[in-house]
Amino acid sequence: MQADRLQKLLEFLENEPDDEFLLYALATEYLRLNQVDNALSYYERLVNDHPKYVGTYYHLGKLYEALNRKDDALRTYETGMKTAREARDNHALAELQGVYNQLNGFEDDDDDY
Repeated sequence: MQADRLQKLLEFLENEPDDEFLLYALATEYLRLNQVDNALSYYERLVNDHPKYVGTYYHLGKLYEALNRKDDALRTYETGMKTAREARDNHALAELQGVYNQLNGFEDDDDDY
């Protein structure tokens, strides 16, 4: 079943090679299958080729964190926050700000001072 889903996504991508949703779905599917290098490749392709696709930044940042690439994760979150602000996507902005603060060691209560 898992291979079927991956195969279908790859077939769809053949017909729509630049479809940002398909690229995102493939990255997510590869990650789910623990094929980290493939997932990373697709997430990085998305931020390079489709920088306005806001949903990518959170997942790419988390993947960088899992790979112990903190600086890459922070830069990804920063770029994602800028992109989310420009898109006026407050939900994505809040999520990105939260993981950015957490990775930097900021507590939620720090904003009260």
